[in-house]
Amino acid sequence: MIDLLSDPAVWASFLTLTALEIVLGVDNVIFISIATSRLPPDQRRPARMIGLTGALVLRVLLLFSIAWIISLSQPFVTILGFGLSWRDLILVAGGLFLIWKASTEIFEEVEGPDEEAAMRASAGAVFGAVIVQIMLLDLVFSLDSVITAVGIADHLEVMIAAVVVAILVMMAAAEPIGKFVEAHPSTKMLALSFLVMVGMALMADGAHFHVERGFIYAAMLFSGAVEGLNLLRSRRRRKS
Repeated sequence: MIDLLSDPAVWASFLTLTALEIVLGVDNVIFISIATSRLPPDQRRPARMIGLTGALVLRVLLLFSIAWIISLSQPFVTILGFGLSWRDLILVAGGLFLIWKASTEIFEEVEGPDEEAAMRASAGAVFGAVIVQIMLLDLVFSLDSVITAVGIADHLEVMIAAVVVAILVMMAAAEPIGKFVEAHPSTKMLALSFLVMVGMALMADGAHFHVERGFIYAAMLFSGAVEGLNLLRSRRRRKS
């Protein structure tokens, strides 16, 4: 371990992998903010912490199962020339869930919840169900990040350290982002549209139509900048 700490190449791979893990966690943080918004205020922070802690454990276990993770990318059946792997199925299922979740939230934001949904909202979302959603979606997002980690770092210790740092950053960022999204309804709609876009990208990956994440993050950055200008203009109008 001491030899690793004295190797500049190890530090370079650690910093690179940590940055990538944090960037790849942006869409996960957005989902966490939306998922926990259904909980009573006093349960949101514990749900985020427990869910992300469970997600950290799952990611570390995935890193210890690198050979199994790589095998998920191998087709187990071929249909009309299309090689279907377990990774494809997981990505498509995760993408469909994200689209369904975001579309449901958008409908309720625009149309308003019906009486049954209002009763569920007043009672608060099920604490355990939110934690399970956070862990399962992080598992879907982790597949590509774990495979990326294998390609960048040669040492398991470096991969685990990078994942731990990325999860800690997500824990620190989830609460302020969640509060900001809840305080600005238009931002929440934008975040939900991001989830739909990420869900479509996951499904496209599952169908072997890879969408470069750089395009997605560039669209998020541009839309976020426009939304920031709109919020700034609204604040100045209220002051005047």
